[in-house]
Amino acid sequence: MSQSIVVAALYKFVALPDYQALREPLLDVMKRNDVKGTLLIAEEGINGTVSGPRGGIDALLDWLKRDARFNDIEHKESYCDDHPFYRTKVKLKREIVTLGVPQVDPNRKVGTYVEPEEWNALISDPEVLVLDTRNDYEVEIGSFEGAINPRTRSFREFPEYVKAHYDPARHKKVAMFCTGGIRCEKASSYMLDQGFESVYHLKGGILSYLEQVPERQSLWRGDCFVFDNRVTVRHDLSEGEFDQCHACRRPISEQDRASQKYQPGVSCPHCWDTLSEKTRARAAERQKQIDLAKARRRPHPIGRDPRADQA
Repeated sequence: MSQSIVVAALYKFVALPDYQALREPLLDVMKRNDVKGTLLIAEEGINGTVSGPRGGIDALLDWLKRDARFNDIEHKESYCDDHPFYRTKVKLKREIVTLGVPQVDPNRKVGTYVEPEEWNALISDPEVLVLDTRNDYEVEIGSFEGAINPRTRSFREFPEYVKAHYDPARHKKVAMFCTGGIRCEKASSYMLDQGFESVYHLKGGILSYLEQVPERQSLWRGDCFVFDNRVTVRHDLSEGEFDQCHACRRPISEQDRASQKYQPGVSCPHCWDTLSEKTRARAAERQKQIDLAKARRRPHPIGRDPRADQA
């Protein structure tokens, strides 16, 4: 692989009563090994996507696996030429992926894992309800053939969506998927708590499927949204052609960028008529600072993307 930067998406649900004490040593090992990106830690586990040279990512994984609680941590890799993140962060959270239903505990109960090579057969069964658990802006640019788009704006809306649309007595088999697998851990645990009997989820998420299933056999259509500066990846996990609007954080296509409603860093066709003049002025100033930072080869002051917590 000629690309020099490894992008690693990792998570594990595991009881971490001492999670606050893990923050500083974890941040230190990341900084010492040129690993950028954000890791979230909470009492329920760890989640995040990071990037670094091969040696740096290996050093981070080795450090984690010295703790027996992380020795089988899930992680998926892809590659790019430059760091897709600007900063190194470790954040303390209530949840490592925010569903907002306190009693849901993937450490206690989850659905049935389905290996990527077995996924096509499952979702091709007409008796299986196939749910995309990601948010609307992610689903719009790519999903599995025949999957249902819940049109949720955040993962917090998923429980209410399920309550409003599905009945455990009628929907006997449910298959769900997400980017890296973490949202489905919580979503499947929630649905089991609601009385759904046969709940399946794609092991390793879309990223593992794209890595393991040949494109000629694939039921995936489009690109996959990722929570870093690549914005999307193609079926071969190479960087896609989408950009991102830094006003509304939605992925934007070449057609969107050609629109008169697109102004870099300020607006795009998805948000141009929803922004106040104050917001536009703030976005324009932020874009000015981004352009200056690029010219000086300094980290970009883009600020926090609240959706990155949901990867």
